Amino acid sequence: MSTTDPVVPQTAPLAPERVASLNSLLKGLQADQLLWVEGFISGLRATFGAASHTTDAPLVAPELTVLYGTESGNSESLADLTVKAAQGKGFKAKAVNMADIKVAKLKDIQNLLVIVSTWGEGDPPETAIDFYEAFMGDKAPKLPNTRFSVLGLGDTSYEEFCKMGIDFDARLEGLGAKRIYDRVDCDVDYDDDFAKWHKGALGVFEAEVKPAASVAVAAPATAAATVKYSRKNPYPSELTERVMLNGEGSAKETIHLEFSLEGSGLEYETGDALAVVPHNAEDVVNAIIETTKLVADAPVRIKEQEYTLRQALTSQLDVTAISLPVLKRYNEIAKDAKLAAMLDPAKKADLQAYLHGREIIDVLNDFPAQEITADALVGIMRKLPPRLYSIASSPKAHPGEVHLTVGVVRYDAHGRQRKGVCSTYLSDRIAEGDKADVFVTANKHFKIPADNDAPMIMVGPGTGIAPFRAFVEERKAIGAKGQNWLFFGDQHYLTDFLYQTEWQDYLADGFLTKLDVAFSRDQEEKVYVQDRMRENGKELYAWLEKGASFYVCGDASRMATDVDLALHEIIEKEGGKSNEDAVAYVKKLKTDKRYLRDVY
Repeated sequence: MSTTDPVVPQTAPLAPERVASLNSLLKGLQADQLLWVEGFISGLRATFGAASHTTDAPLVAPELTVLYGTESGNSESLADLTVKAAQGKGFKAKAVNMADIKVAKLKDIQNLLVIVSTWGEGDPPETAIDFYEAFMGDKAPKLPNTRFSVLGLGDTSYEEFCKMGIDFDARLEGLGAKRIYDRVDCDVDYDDDFAKWHKGALGVFEAEVKPAASVAVAAPATAAATVKYSRKNPYPSELTERVMLNGEGSAKETIHLEFSLEGSGLEYETGDALAVVPHNAEDVVNAIIETTKLVADAPVRIKEQEYTLRQALTSQLDVTAISLPVLKRYNEIAKDAKLAAMLDPAKKADLQAYLHGREIIDVLNDFPAQEITADALVGIMRKLPPRLYSIASSPKAHPGEVHLTVGVVRYDAHGRQRKGVCSTYLSDRIAEGDKADVFVTANKHFKIPADNDAPMIMVGPGTGIAPFRAFVEERKAIGAKGQNWLFFGDQHYLTDFLYQTEWQDYLADGFLTKLDVAFSRDQEEKVYVQDRMRENGKELYAWLEKGASFYVCGDASRMATDVDLALHEIIEKEGGKSNEDAVAYVKKLKTDKRYLRDVY
């Protein structure tokens, strides 16, 4: 201890409580510690000295809110990155999920960045539906003091590309907010557009708000840098096992895959997704090269990187999906009158009819270009997007591994065999022992109940069973006592009962409390999971009243809608409620995070 404890004079230009706090901090420090504090204060003086004499230097870091609406986790990840960048510029920044804020609170936000994805055919993300409806409604507050900018995430293969970003941008302006940086709409390859947007928007905020300069604290040096695997740097993961889940004679092809994560540093939780970066099939690539009469080894450039044409078409570009931007770019080369007529907005129905079941190879054949170069061909296509699959394993049950349940897509259309890019990559084009590039995508809003004693109801037909296999494994691994009820459905009991032995073992040891199955083609009248729900409506409602969480995973277009309708009907009937009260009950389940969906 120093011989004399330092004391801040009471005449210091500080409030008495700050003098007391400073005395408490300094008292008892060693000489070397005081020397460090002196150096630190000198650094602060050098950083802020000039600003301290200006009248517009803020005494407190200005606040910045990054509001996000997410379905698969991309918007949330970009919101986190934006917050870190803003904090580095001196802002007191925070990320807020649309699911966790009331629209009325927007009036208290002066500096706002919005990152929102568009789901399906122009819909808001599942967790942002209530916020979006209120935001677009008549009771949304006026926002004359709000500065904003919007980033939209979408997929150009859908007609309503980035509709949510467009809606939020227009609505904010309509409520009187000031747009400080133009909206940016991103396709699935969003890294460059995001970087441009967040740097540009934060730059304008920085100029307008003038935050105090931030103090950078250097991270401690390490002996060797650790490679971090992520979306921008996927991990080459070894496929250790592949098992066919369907029996002989099934009309379906569902595979169970196990990948190694040993030594990768990648971690995941149940409910998360694994993204796989696929390669295109050789026959599909060959067909494009042959149709265009180009040289497979012709050099091409994509974002300053050089490839051969074959390499680019195999591993870099989406060579199947057709979208309006792809068609427009292609017809700038082909100049085909028939294609130009279909691209007329008035012929929208004709275009949609043509696109159904067709791929880029069909466009090249149906509207041949007189002349096309290799660079021009790759210029019409977008980057090959990764595919996300719900993880089918618990890391506690399978340390160092990650499991997937994948339905392989194959069909015939317009005289040509078609196949799912990633599903057939996983089934046909990599062998056990080969490696596939993967990364983890977090889904913070699709998790098992925090209360280990809470009941859990899971509805997962087909490959929608994947996360529930992980959920049950996780609950068993942590010794959770809550009851577990699974609804599973598929076509036939004998050939399509995915993970049948595992579920029956869980039933036998009592860990799975109830199992209700619906095999639609095993009887004359088709039976689905929602039918089993109605048959068990009284007990299902009783579970909800006991605090059960209700989960749905699988097809969004029909199954999830039918299950939601059945849930409302059960609550109305078994709870003796009006239609309006049943709607409010379900809404409360969502608000309490007890009705969660992972649909696609």
